[in-house]
Amino acid sequence: MAEPLKNLFNPRLIRAMGTHLARIAGFDRARFEAEALDGLDGLEMMQRSARITSALRANLPEAAFPETLTALAGLLHPETEAPLDDMPLDERGLRGWALVPVGNLVAEDGLGCPEESLRFLREMTMRFSAEFAVRPFFRDHTALALDHARAWAGDANFHVRRLASEGSRPRLPWGLRLNVFIDDPAPLVPILTRLRDDEIEYVRRSVANSLNDIGKDHPDLVAGLAVGWSKGASAPRRKLVKHALRTLIKAGHPGALAVMGYGPPEGVTARLEVAPKAVQLGDSLTLKVTLEGTHALPVLIDFAVHFRKADGGLGPKVFKWTEARLEPGTPLALQKRVPLRDVTTRRHYPGKQAVSVQVNGATLAEAPFDLTVPGT
Repeated sequence: MAEPLKNLFNPRLIRAMGTHLARIAGFDRARFEAEALDGLDGLEMMQRSARITSALRANLPEAAFPETLTALAGLLHPETEAPLDDMPLDERGLRGWALVPVGNLVAEDGLGCPEESLRFLREMTMRFSAEFAVRPFFRDHTALALDHARAWAGDANFHVRRLASEGSRPRLPWGLRLNVFIDDPAPLVPILTRLRDDEIEYVRRSVANSLNDIGKDHPDLVAGLAVGWSKGASAPRRKLVKHALRTLIKAGHPGALAVMGYGPPEGVTARLEVAPKAVQLGDSLTLKVTLEGTHALPVLIDFAVHFRKADGGLGPKVFKWTEARLEPGTPLALQKRVPLRDVTTRRHYPGKQAVSVQVNGATLAEAPFDLTVPGT
């Protein structure tokens, strides 16, 4: 069984942080460790991080926050090019998960000195991503944060370049929502354009994820960018565009589908079978679909499960299935097993539900099933 993520913030990490923080004159290491460890076992992941941040704040010597940032910067690990998933804390300085509470401190206490805080976050992100800590600065000091992001996009360090796109994502999962860019993403476009051909895939994928965020509120803007970015595009950029359009493609946006070479499914018919007709949560459905067409056509096939919601209505969740080429007179038969189980992001309700099949964004067939949920 996988180790719970909350255990990333553990006594060993706290004591290692204390070793480094003790290099700051006036820092009370013993009190920091005692306060950070107090009741740690009963806390979840982000509660543990917040506890460490609180203990850090309480035991730093009194000083203007820019002075605190200078002291913390002196504790950072010297290595700046390690992959994000390979940053163990060692005797050379702070990096990795130990910097999450530090980033929280900057996000909470550094808004009064944004210039110094943004410079610190640039340094920090080379030792662990500052994508969450930087977001309050985009919210409260938008013009200044954008100035920094434009500079970061040309930085020699790939972690800093990624911060320009990842930190400014309008809808970063688990991060502060940046309504300023949800309303108007135009300031992000030049930054993303500059990074679209970055030599590091880690950076390019962040660009794609930012465009995917933007497309949820401005679909035509992203589809239009995809058209321009696809002209004469390299293989890595084509991959970026495809990843950026994933939500629009699932939603059947015609412009996004056209960019990927999928036209309207004219002349295509679909027959869908779902078995069993009654299924219990924890078991699986088997989907069988047969497609036939009157002419040759590349097809993108998705399926949607229309789950029952708490209010009794149905809400679709679209899943990728496959890509294929449909030839006239040659039926295309597909089969897929779909487990129905609890997930953290969805609660299941009993009753009639449905599955539908989408071909190039259009729903061509639907079939019902009944779901029973033990204990309800």
